[in-house]
Amino acid sequence: MKLQKIFLPLIAVALMLGASACKDSKSYAELLNEETKSVNAFLADQNLILDIPEDSVFLYGPDAPYYRLDEDGNVFMQVIDPGSDRRVPDNAQVYFRFTRYNLHEYAATGVLPSGYGNSEDMLSGNASFRFGNYTLTSSSQWGSAIQLPLNFLGYDCEVNLVVKSQLGLSSEISQVIPYLYNLRYFEALSD
Repeated sequence: MKLQKIFLPLIAVALMLGASACKDSKSYAELLNEETKSVNAFLADQNLILDIPEDSVFLYGPDAPYYRLDEDGNVFMQVIDPGSDRRVPDNAQVYFRFTRYNLHEYAATGVLPSGYGNSEDMLSGNASFRFGNYTLTSSSQWGSAIQLPLNFLGYDCEVNLVVKSQLGLSSEISQVIPYLYNLRYFEALSD
C-alpha cells in the first residue's frame, strides 16, 4: 500500500511530463509544412521557372532564374556558371566545393545567414561522389540533389541549389531543414 502511494504519484507526474513533451514537439507533417514555407519564402524573392529548357540551355549569372529540377519541387537550381561543355560520365569521381545556408533562418529573418561548408576553407577537406552511383555510401551520404545539376551541366560549373531535406544529406533527412547550396564541381585528376 505504501509503495502504491509513492509510485502512483510518480507515474502520474511522468505521464504529465510525457504528455506535455508531446504537445511541444511537431509532427513530421508539420515539419514538412514549415520546410515548404521556408523554401517558398526564399523563392518568393527570386525569378522562378517551373520547366527545364527543352534544349537544356539555361540562363546563367547571378541574376539568373531558379529552375525547378523535379516534379515535386524538392530541388531548384540557379546556374551561376555553366562550366565546360565536357559532360560528366556515369560513375566518374566528381569533387565539389560547397557552402550551404539554412533556409529556416532566412525565412525567420529575411536575411541569408552565414554559410558553412568546404568552399573557402581548404583544410576542411574534399567532398566527392561517384556520379549516378548511389550504391556507394560516399555518394549516397550527400543525397541525390547535389548530383542533379550534372545531368545538364559540365565540369567546372557553379550553381545555387535549393534543396529540401528529402533529397539532402542522408544523415539530416529527419531534421527537415531546407538549405541553399552554392556548389562548384570539378573533375578528378585520376579519372
